[in-house]
Amino acid sequence: MRVRDLATGCAAVAALATAVTPGPAVITVGSRSSTSVARPAAAAPPLPPSAPATSAPTTVPCPKAVAPKVARSPRPTPPPSVAAHRVVGGAALDTPGLVVPPGMPTSPRVTATSWLVADLDTGEVLGGCGPHEYATPASVQKLLLAATMLPKLDPAQVVTVTREDLDIAPGSSAVGLLPGGRYRVETLWLGLLLQSGNEAANALARLGGGAEGVTGGVRAMNEQARLLGAYQTHAVTPSGLDAPGQFTSAYDLALIARVCFADPTFRRYALTERARIPAQKAVRGRGFEIQNENQLVYRYAGALGGKTGFTDYARHTYVGAAERDGRRLVVTLLGAEPRPQRGWEQGAALLDWGFALPRRTSVGRLVEPGELDAAPSPTVTGPVEVAPPLDQPRVGTASAQAAGTASATGGPGAGTFVALAVGALAITLAILAARRPRRTDLGAKPPS
Repeated sequence: MRVRDLATGCAAVAALATAVTPGPAVITVGSRSSTSVARPAAAAPPLPPSAPATSAPTTVPCPKAVAPKVARSPRPTPPPSVAAHRVVGGAALDTPGLVVPPGMPTSPRVTATSWLVADLDTGEVLGGCGPHEYATPASVQKLLLAATMLPKLDPAQVVTVTREDLDIAPGSSAVGLLPGGRYRVETLWLGLLLQSGNEAANALARLGGGAEGVTGGVRAMNEQARLLGAYQTHAVTPSGLDAPGQFTSAYDLALIARVCFADPTFRRYALTERARIPAQKAVRGRGFEIQNENQLVYRYAGALGGKTGFTDYARHTYVGAAERDGRRLVVTLLGAEPRPQRGWEQGAALLDWGFALPRRTSVGRLVEPGELDAAPSPTVTGPVEVAPPLDQPRVGTASAQAAGTASATGGPGAGTFVALAVGALAITLAILAARRPRRTDLGAKPPS
C-alpha cells in the first residue's frame, strides 16, 4: 500500500501548497468588483511607538467689548461641524477662540462673535477669532453674488426689472428700482454695493441664472463658494436676507472678498461715493442719487471699500479692505453689535492692528481658488492592481516574479504551478493504485 500512502501524502502537500499561495484580491469600485493581480502576503508592519499623551490645546478667549443687551431672535441652528472644513487654511485656525501670531500685540476688543484679518495679496491670515465658526451673513453675502456674476454679466447691457425682482422682505434695504424700469447692469451693481439693494440682488441673480432665473443664480453662487474653498458657506438667497440653512464664516468671507478685490471693476464700484439712478419716463419714475453706505470709504485713509450688512438673526456684519505702504489687508466680521463701535469702526480697528504687525507674520493662509478640488477618480474598465506595501517590490518586477508572485498580466504565480503539479501527480498515483490487481495468490494479506 505504499502507492496509496504516497498518493495521500501528495494530496496533502497539494492542499497545503494551494492554501499558502495567495489568491487574487478584489477591489470594489462603486457597485462593481474588479479582480486584481495577486501578490504575496505581506507581514504586518511593526506598530509605531505610542505617542505621549498630550492635552487638548487651550482655547484663548477673544478680547470682547461690552455691548448693551438687545432683544433679538434666536440664532438659527448651524449645520454639523465638519473637522476637515475647520482646518482649511491651517490647523491653527481650528479654534472657537483667538488665534494671533506668537509674541504679537493682542487684537483690539470688538463685539463681533467672529472675525479675521488677512493679506489680500499674499493670502496670509494675520489673526482671527473663531475663523471657522458658522454665522449668518446678512448683506455681506452680496459679495458672493459679485464674485460669481461680475465676470458673467456685461455692465453695458440694459435689462428690465420685473415685479418678481421686487419680492423682498418689507422694510429691507432697497435701491428704489421700479418694475418695468430699464437699467444698465452697471447701475444694478452700484445699487447693490452702495445701497445694498435687495431688489438689485434679485435682478442680478436672475440675469446670471439663465433659464433657471434666481434659482440658477443661487446655485451658481454655491458652486463658486465651493470652488473658492468656502466650504462653510451656503447661500439660499442672493441678497443675504435670512433663510433657513444659510451660513458662512469669517474665513470664507475673506476668501470671497479676496476674489472680489482682485477685480478692478469691483474695486471701482466699491470706492464709488455717489451714483445716480436714471429717471424712468416709461413708468413715470424720477431719477435720484444714492450714496455709499460704507463709512470706511470716507473716513479711513487708504480705504478700498467693502460691504455692510444687518439682519435681526445675523446682527451687524462687515467686510472692509484698505491699503497702506503697499500692503493690502481685508477684515471680515460677523455677529457684531453697533455699540460701543459700529461695524465699520470695529473693522477699522482690526485693520489698524493688522497693519501694525510685521510683514510675513501669519497664523494660516487663504487657499487659492480650486486648490481644494479633489482630482477626478479614474474610470475602472478592467482589473485593478493592488499596490504592494512600501517594503515590497511592485508586482511585475524581476524580484517579485522570482519570489513566486503573479505576473503583471494577472496570470498564476509559481506557487500556483507547484500546487497544480503536485496535485496532478497525486491524482495519477491514486488512479494507478486503484487499477492495480491484488496478488492474493501469493498469500498476501488484505489490508486490515
